[in-house]
Amino acid sequence: MNFYETDLTQLHDDLVNKKISATELTKATYDNIKAKDDQIEAFLTLNEENALAEAAALDEKGIAADQLVAGIPLGVKDNIVTKDIRTTAASKILDNFKPIYDATVIEKLKAQNFINAGKLNLDEFAMGGSTENSAYQVTHNAWDLTRVPGGSSGGSAASVAAGEVLAALGTDTGGSIRLPASYNGVVGMKPTYGRVSRWGIIAFGSSLDQVGWLTTSVKDNALLTSLISGHDDHDLTSSTRDVPDFGAQLNDDTNVNGLRIAVPKEYLGEGVDEKVKEVIKAALKHYESLGAIVDEVSLPHTQYGVAAYYIISSSEASSNLQRFDGIRYGVRATDVQDLEDVYVKSRSEGFGDEVKRRIMLGTFSLSAGFYDAYFNKASQIRALIRQDFENVFKDHDVVMGPAGPTVAYKIGSNIADPKTMYMNDVLTVPVNMAGLPGMSIPAGLADGMPVGLQIIGKPFDEETMYKAAYTFEQSTDFHKAQPNIGGQN
Repeated sequence: MNFYETDLTQLHDDLVNKKISATELTKATYDNIKAKDDQIEAFLTLNEENALAEAAALDEKGIAADQLVAGIPLGVKDNIVTKDIRTTAASKILDNFKPIYDATVIEKLKAQNFINAGKLNLDEFAMGGSTENSAYQVTHNAWDLTRVPGGSSGGSAASVAAGEVLAALGTDTGGSIRLPASYNGVVGMKPTYGRVSRWGIIAFGSSLDQVGWLTTSVKDNALLTSLISGHDDHDLTSSTRDVPDFGAQLNDDTNVNGLRIAVPKEYLGEGVDEKVKEVIKAALKHYESLGAIVDEVSLPHTQYGVAAYYIISSSEASSNLQRFDGIRYGVRATDVQDLEDVYVKSRSEGFGDEVKRRIMLGTFSLSAGFYDAYFNKASQIRALIRQDFENVFKDHDVVMGPAGPTVAYKIGSNIADPKTMYMNDVLTVPVNMAGLPGMSIPAGLADGMPVGLQIIGKPFDEETMYKAAYTFEQSTDFHKAQPNIGGQN
């Protein structure tokens, strides 16, 4: 089964009309995974036995026409809670954790009778941009196995790029869907903060986290986003707004005539690779040829985004990760003398270096005497970043630029330099700080590696963003490019 040669709608129709059975599709999916994942290392846990049983049951009763993902195996990032399926967040401290409930996004997909193919690798607790911080394995980029897939949703992006699954769930706190999508040449979308429930997501930065999809096409992404969106009583930050059918408006009549595109000069400035700039500038010229209007603008507080983001996200992480204490669930240290030993040794042995680094940074930023100088100042910068976007959106429909300053880099080349690693997020973190929807779509290649065009929308205006992305996709062939697993492209 080559998922690049089909799409969600076609697979659904074939299942409904019994041109293919759910069992055949599920077996084909695991054949893909077994053929490729020894090289990619995207999956941490496979759900094969349960998946095949669920597929057989669906075949027996038939696939419902109104259940778009029924019988279709999809991947799930391993920081999304799945009942009775091991969920580790790629951390040793949760090595033996099997949740007793499903995240809301999983409940919504189960109501549609989707099949959970398995849990995908990530940077531990979603803290990282390369998937090298996993406690279990380093995931490889399908385009070049010597390079990173991005992070933290690197397993999700690599599994889709490698053709192991049709689509995979990821999470995005500061670019963790969009950067891997860019590095792997797939579509990745982070909805507006509050569009999708966070209940059952192992929290990193609660005011920043959002769930989204990685797919091979814009329309698949739009259709799947509609399925998981909507208010949830378990998550009071989830929006009560009506959820549009994002995929319904993507058709032959979709166009960008008169679309006002803002291109921040900061997004094509110093630090962005020249070859990446060339790809993005060519994409923008293509938009102009399609009838869009492209203007250069300024988002002046972009330069402070990374510093403010890491203070805010680390502060929230230091609070969220207090629950992992070796007492209630997860791994507990055994060589202990007293209760304090349980806490200290369980966390020391269970957390990796990057997680410890961010806990310490966050705890310091929130401590007495430093709160005003760090956390409060970062919150003020966050407000200014949001204001920058508001000013631009008064006269423009979307903001565009690169998703990352470079293409995927070599495994091991940056892992010892946290500052360099953090700066790879410079173009993505402002979107999370402002709570906006953002996505990355394939825009071309630089040195044989994918480059993602980032499209940023107004709050809860995913529709315009999807239309812009779909129009570009349908008028180019970049999304059709497939990696040669194990080869250099």
